[in-house]
Amino acid sequence: MAHYPGYTVLRTEDCPEQHGTLTLLTHDVSGAAVLLVENEDVNKAFVIGFGTFPSDDTGVFHILEHSVLAGSEKYPVSSPFVQLLKSSMASFLNAMTFPDKTVYPFVKHYLEENGREVSRAEENRLIQGCVGVRRTTGQHPGGLVVVPDDMDVEDFTAVQHPADAEDADTITTHFEYHCMEDNLLKLDMLGHDDPTMIRMLEDLTGVNARQIPLDDPDTMSIFVSSKVLGFENDELLGPTGAVAIPEFNTRFTRGMLMDTLPKDFNTLVRLSGFSHGTDVWLGNARELIVSGTASVLETVGCRDDIMLYLISMGLDPKMSFKIMEAVRKGKVKKGGFQEGWVEAMQEHNVPQWYIDSLAKIGYLFPKAHAVAYVMMAFRIAWFKVHRPLAFYATFFTVRAKAFDAEYCCAGIDAVKQKIREIENNKDATAVEKNLMVTLEVCYEFYLRGFHFDTISIYDSDATAFRITENGLLPPFISVRGLGESAALDTVEKRKGKRFISVEEFSTCCNKLSKTHIEQLKALGSFAGMADTSQITLF
Repeated sequence: MAHYPGYTVLRTEDCPEQHGTLTLLTHDVSGAAVLLVENEDVNKAFVIGFGTFPSDDTGVFHILEHSVLAGSEKYPVSSPFVQLLKSSMASFLNAMTFPDKTVYPFVKHYLEENGREVSRAEENRLIQGCVGVRRTTGQHPGGLVVVPDDMDVEDFTAVQHPADAEDADTITTHFEYHCMEDNLLKLDMLGHDDPTMIRMLEDLTGVNARQIPLDDPDTMSIFVSSKVLGFENDELLGPTGAVAIPEFNTRFTRGMLMDTLPKDFNTLVRLSGFSHGTDVWLGNARELIVSGTASVLETVGCRDDIMLYLISMGLDPKMSFKIMEAVRKGKVKKGGFQEGWVEAMQEHNVPQWYIDSLAKIGYLFPKAHAVAYVMMAFRIAWFKVHRPLAFYATFFTVRAKAFDAEYCCAGIDAVKQKIREIENNKDATAVEKNLMVTLEVCYEFYLRGFHFDTISIYDSDATAFRITENGLLPPFISVRGLGESAALDTVEKRKGKRFISVEEFSTCCNKLSKTHIEQLKALGSFAGMADTSQITLF
């Protein structure tokens, strides 16, 4: 790992987007976070940024920016940018306030690649024009809109090439769904990890997942207790065995399991509806269940529950459908029930708590979705109980994108310590929070008596965990910052070879950086191997 005097290196990883590497450091004296981007670009850039989260739109942080640049009692300098411009070779120098952050950038050779020479005023104008521009719409690309035969897509949306590839063959559209939802049918095609996991589990075990009984008692038991997994009431994981099970893996959903103690598949479907809905569980169904006002199956979990229940109570089917539609879209929460609905429900003895519950709901999940999700989750849970190593190999391969061999393969005590460290850090980053989810699964993996083998330069796969004797062999991408392309290249180049030194391996597998080699060394992958191929005779 490269050494930077005065700084502590936290991690280094490949960055294909910048065609180089990223290194995260902290300044030893000030504690400032530093992100170093290294590539072959001739442009040199230096940016100082700090968060200034606004509480209103008065622009006070832009004012503070100018105040900072006016000097201070300790640093009595007026207009430091003017002074810098006199001595700097920078082709761009400015201070900007972006949404939620203030940035002071210094850039050399700006606009050079386009062969343009512009005034500083023009540079500032271009910069300000970029403020607030989003790189993407934030919408997923898997929507399918069904257009009538006698019309065309251009009747509903603009058609264009991608903004960053005007010569591409791809054509993109941008629908505003809420403007067309009453007239056109929209279908979503979304990627999903669960089918990928089930396919890998079938390949590893030879078990046909579709033949797994959805009432298997041992599998059902892990939603209440972890006893069947070989441990009980663990201080970190709690009483259930639902860690790493889709739909029920988060601490929030595991809390739902403890509040409801599900004993059958139907209840799991109801819980899936609770977790995917808005204003359905907290402040609503949970309070009704915990207080004893209603049972799990009496509360509203999915949109279908409303219509079926109201019809069973004797309400007109059409009115029952309309009430369901209004509630599930959040219209009742925003504008109240339509005239006559409450009276009709009361006339048919619908409890007041049920009516009040409907009025709180912002969004309801379809039961068909919940059933499909829970069926996949239950089948995956079956493998956790009955084919554990295949289960963990699949989970770590498909879902554990945050797996870091340095932490995850260090043993149960080190994993437990890291979990506590992240739990107690109120400023934990999103990366650390994602890592903690993976660490919980690693902790359970160790609790059940399994282990991780040392990454092998000969036997490890590029991306998939391999089952070994009572354990798993991690892939190359489990090394922090080692990307998939470098891992695949390494596996291809090592074929049929035996290495006599770290130097020879590094030369052969030349997509691995010095940092990656040092990390593999630290993980024990070169145990007993000489650093160099040179032989000392005397």
